[in-house]
Amino acid sequence: PFGANEAVRQAAIRGMEKVTAYPDSQCRRLRQKLAETLKIPVEWIIAGNGAADVLFSLELAEKPEKGMILAPAFQEYEQSLRSAGSQVIVWERNPEQGFRLDEEFLVCLEKELKEGLGIVFFCTPDNPSGALIVKDILLQSLKLCEKYYARMVVDESFWEFAFDREAETMLPYIGQFQSLFLLRSFTKMYGIPGLRLGYGLCSDTNLLERMEEVRQPWSVSVPAQAAGIEALTEREEQRVQKIRNKIVEEKMRMEKKMREFGIRFIPTKANFFLLYSESSLFERLLEQGILIRNCENYRGLKKGWYRIAVRTKEENDVLLRALETILSKQ
Repeated sequence: PFGANEAVRQAAIRGMEKVTAYPDSQCRRLRQKLAETLKIPVEWIIAGNGAADVLFSLELAEKPEKGMILAPAFQEYEQSLRSAGSQVIVWERNPEQGFRLDEEFLVCLEKELKEGLGIVFFCTPDNPSGALIVKDILLQSLKLCEKYYARMVVDESFWEFAFDREAETMLPYIGQFQSLFLLRSFTKMYGIPGLRLGYGLCSDTNLLERMEEVRQPWSVSVPAQAAGIEALTEREEQRVQKIRNKIVEEKMRMEKKMREFGIRFIPTKANFFLLYSESSLFERLLEQGILIRNCENYRGLKKGWYRIAVRTKEENDVLLRALETILSKQ
C-alpha cells in the first residue's frame, strides 16, 4: 500500500542507463543475490517476467496430461494449463469451511495421481481467500506427488505478508523433494507490478533447464533485475518488516469494524480480505469512487463475493465509512 521504496525506484532508474544493451538472459546477479538471501544453491532459481511468466514456462516445459487447481484460485493456473493443452481437474473448496483442505481432499488427490495427474497447484497465503493452507496438508500432498512423480506447485506470492512466514513457507523442503516447485513474486510486497519480476525455486535442475529452453530469451529487463537486487538488501528487509507490522495492525482494525457491520469475511494472512455481502457492494462503492474486486468470475465463487485490499489507514477509513453508510441503509 505504500508503493515501491525510493531506493528500489532509483535502482530501476539507474538500470535505464544500461537499456542500450541486452539484459543478462540468465539474471546471474539477481539469482546470486536470491541464493544468498534464501541460502540455497543458485542453480535452484529461475527468474521471470513476473510470476505468471515463470508459471507459463513451467507448463510449457512439463506439458502434463492433466493438472489440478483448487477453486477458487488465481485464474492464470487454469489458463497456463489450457495453454499447454492439459486437461483441467477442479477441486472446489467449500466457503462455509473457510476454503480449508482436509482428508477428503487428500483421498481425491491420490486417486487423481494414480490416474495420471501430472501437476497440482496450491497457493498459501491463498488467492483469493488470504488463508494459509495447513502445513500438514501441504506436506502430505507433497509426499503423494513425490510418490507418483507429479509436480506440486506452491504459489507463495503473498508469503511476505504472513506474520509467521518462516514457519509457513515450504522452502525448507525443496532440497528434499524434487517434485516441489515454489513460485514467488516481487510484485506484491515490493510494490513494483509494472516492472514485472518473479521467480521459481526447485531442486530439479533438469526441469529448470527445460524451462529455459521453452521460454523467450531476455525476458527480465535491465531495470527489473536492478530493482530486484536492491529489493533484497538488508535495509529493504527492515522496511518490509515495518510494512508487515502496519498491515497486521490495519487488518485487526478492519476485522473489528467488519464484524461490527455484520460483514462475513475469511480470516486472512495476506494484505486483502475476501468477503461476502448480499448488498451490491461493487456498484455501490463505485458510485463513491471506490473500486474493489468483484470475485464472481472466480471459478467456485458466486455473486456477492468481493475482495478488498488493506491499504493505508486513511484509505481504509474511507472504505470503512462507505461500507458503514451502505450497510446501514439495508
